[in-house]
Amino acid sequence: MDKQISDKRKYRSLTKRTTRATVIGCIILGLVAEIIGLGLYAVAITGQYVRHASDLSRYAAMSARHAVDTVGFADELMTVYRGLDETELALNGTEEYRSLFAGFSERSEYVTLTHLLDTFIQTDDVDDVYIAMYDRDTCAMVYIVDPNPDNEERLYPGEWESVTEEGMIKFLDWNGEGMLYDIDRTLKYGWLCTAGTPIKDSQGRVCAFALVDVAPGNIGETLALFALQTGIGVVIVTALIAVFQIRHMRKTVVMPINAIADTAAQYVLDKQSGADVTGHFGSLDIHTGDEVENLADIMSDMEHDLAEYETRITKITAEKERIGAELRMATAIQQGMLPHIFPPFPDRKEFDLYASMSPAREVGGDFYDFFFIDDDHLGLVMADVSGNGVPAALFMMVSKVIVQSCAMLGKSAGETLTKTNEAICSNNQSEMFVTVWLGILEISTGKLTAANAGHEFPAIERANGRFEHLEDEHGFVIGSIPGMKYNEYEIVLSPGDKLFLYTDGVTEATNTEEELFGEENMLEALNTEPDASPEKILENVRSAVNRFVKDAEQFDDLTMMCLEYKGRKGSSLYGNADEGA
Repeated sequence: MDKQISDKRKYRSLTKRTTRATVIGCIILGLVAEIIGLGLYAVAITGQYVRHASDLSRYAAMSARHAVDTVGFADELMTVYRGLDETELALNGTEEYRSLFAGFSERSEYVTLTHLLDTFIQTDDVDDVYIAMYDRDTCAMVYIVDPNPDNEERLYPGEWESVTEEGMIKFLDWNGEGMLYDIDRTLKYGWLCTAGTPIKDSQGRVCAFALVDVAPGNIGETLALFALQTGIGVVIVTALIAVFQIRHMRKTVVMPINAIADTAAQYVLDKQSGADVTGHFGSLDIHTGDEVENLADIMSDMEHDLAEYETRITKITAEKERIGAELRMATAIQQGMLPHIFPPFPDRKEFDLYASMSPAREVGGDFYDFFFIDDDHLGLVMADVSGNGVPAALFMMVSKVIVQSCAMLGKSAGETLTKTNEAICSNNQSEMFVTVWLGILEISTGKLTAANAGHEFPAIERANGRFEHLEDEHGFVIGSIPGMKYNEYEIVLSPGDKLFLYTDGVTEATNTEEELFGEENMLEALNTEPDASPEKILENVRSAVNRFVKDAEQFDDLTMMCLEYKGRKGSSLYGNADEGA
């Protein structure tokens, strides 16, 4: 086990992660610094070459104007060029094309300018210095003087090269501000930086340009040398930073955290062994002055708080177990108070009766009851106390006893509820209330006298029919207003009729979408098997409620009772006189 823990710690070593992260971070920092440095240096060196080329083009233009009549020479050559048609221009680079400009390369101006420009090339670090003119109509650069000593590469007077319109306009429409240059990729030379200075006549008209070419190869060599020199420096500095950072992280982070981890492991071992040892984290000597030291202090406080919490939780657990035992006993007492043996009166064949109650908590506030007032009168009660839990259960027990006691006095249903309301209102300091439906069935005739104190409408099914609501007259709830009088009504049950009583926990059962089960769903469940026994009918309703709410929590008590009236053989309901049967 210890080896597994050791291997796991080694695998998850913070030292390795810190070292790896630091090294990678320093390498990335070094690369970023190198890239930024190269970028800035490239911009600077490119600007330097452009300035040098621009200055050299100005010197070349000035020298050309003073050495010979460069303007006149250029104008004559461009006049010939502009007089050529497309067929002749297509001969560019051939001896036939050069013959169209015969004599220009023999003239003294050309010889002098060639020698002058060659001198600039030999004394300055540039690739080419030449004189040319841009032609808007053909989008071409026409060479006037090219001092290239290589006859294969030299461009003779009048020969031309295609240029981009953007680059040409940049030179022809230059406003004289800043440096005149263009960097572009050409088919013949690749990337090329061309700086120029216009050669103008006395009226300020541009007749030609003194142009200087600088190839990026020169810049690349300089950048490569710079990258090598700075790269070595960056590597050394990065390595020093990495070593310092790793040592600092080990001292201020890794070692203190390992100390906290070891102390936590010892704390767990002591707890598992049952050793009464305290002050594990208080003995740590960590003074980093940051979050790690704060963590050590928090762990020390946590150990102290846990010790106190364990003492409290022990007491709370014992108290919870005591309360749980009392609630279980209360549940048993409450269930014992409700009739729970079915069939409740096996020797009475005149009716069939079944009831159930499912509390939302350990104990509930709903209750049902049925009892014989005398041999021919059966009392039926369905009630719902406000709220739920222990208070509702206590109020339910009191209400049940009072209702039954008043009913056993032989009072009618309305008088029974009136007396019950007076008894509860006389000492209702909790200000709770209860809804009650009370019915007294005369078994011999099927006459049912009932009163309703704010309870749900019952549902009734006539023989060979379907369940439907019986909208009776409602009185106010019991326990709220003293002196209330409750009216009663009568219905006559025929053999085969069924009466269904329930609390609002059935119709107000709620699913996860906050939808209510409702009265329509309840009637549909009742009519699934209307000819079934009362027990089966309650089972069908409960199954329908469960399918509707699914995994939603039950928020209210769910109580139901169903009575099937069968009548008594020999009574007038049967139309015979077999009384003694």
